[in-house]
Amino acid sequence: MPAPKVTRQGLLYVCIAVMFFSTGSVLVLWSQPFTPIEIAFWRLAIATTLVALMGLITHQSLRLQRQQYTRFIFYGLVTALHFVFYIASLSFTTIAHSLAITYTSPIFVTLFSVFVLHETLAIRRYIGIGVTILGIAILAGFEPHYTTCSLQGIGHCMVLGDGMALLSAICFALYSIAGRGEREHHPLFRYTTNVYGFAALWLLPVTLFLAFRHTYTLTAISAVVALGIFPLGLGHTLYNASVRHIHATYSNLIATQEVTLGVLLGIIFFHQIPSLTAYIGGMVALIGIVIVLV
Repeated sequence: MPAPKVTRQGLLYVCIAVMFFSTGSVLVLWSQPFTPIEIAFWRLAIATTLVALMGLITHQSLRLQRQQYTRFIFYGLVTALHFVFYIASLSFTTIAHSLAITYTSPIFVTLFSVFVLHETLAIRRYIGIGVTILGIAILAGFEPHYTTCSLQGIGHCMVLGDGMALLSAICFALYSIAGRGEREHHPLFRYTTNVYGFAALWLLPVTLFLAFRHTYTLTAISAVVALGIFPLGLGHTLYNASVRHIHATYSNLIATQEVTLGVLLGIIFFHQIPSLTAYIGGMVALIGIVIVLV
């Protein structure tokens, strides 16, 4: 199957999605002392409620047929793991490593698109993918630092955190392919309501086990609610809309600019001034995206 054309509608959706995505890192920092699984559960539960309401307002049927439940249970698991692995990886490795490895996901999206959806890409676009990933690696910076593992007795375990980030990247790629593969079978809000909903159900037992073991401040609660509404409820839903109109690789590549916008928000809210390397990496990533899309 030839690659789908790049449409303005699809590009608009994913560009707006990236703006919402970029708020995630700031909100996660404000959501402590919620644990990674609690954060993932509540943002998924809130997003499920939001998109379900959108579906009801637009008169979309949200009900699945019995034979479709198995697929969506799997999609929910993949989605839940993506969020949990990424958030948890930050406890074991540096933010830079986690971001850089998570945003190798375009590689996996491209591979899954070819082998699962049978969608092809021109050679120059593979080159653009490589340039984009190189830019993200430069932007994030592969510092040779080690962080002490919070698990007793393990000691230095950056490899564990890097591994979690890689699993997050693979899950994000599967999530992207699932959204594109189901585009002809389900309207947007039915798809997102069930994917987010099943993902939340996967995390519910552990969340109940961890609940009320620490104090929940108003700031933390507000941040978690915002995570459910903006990066996930609006951002990921627009991302899922974009993969219905353009190749999943294109959407995933543009989504990598969450890192660039996250740096800008870091300057505004935390006065984290990026290095020259960060600026160079951002420019390289943008050049790679242009190579793919033009």
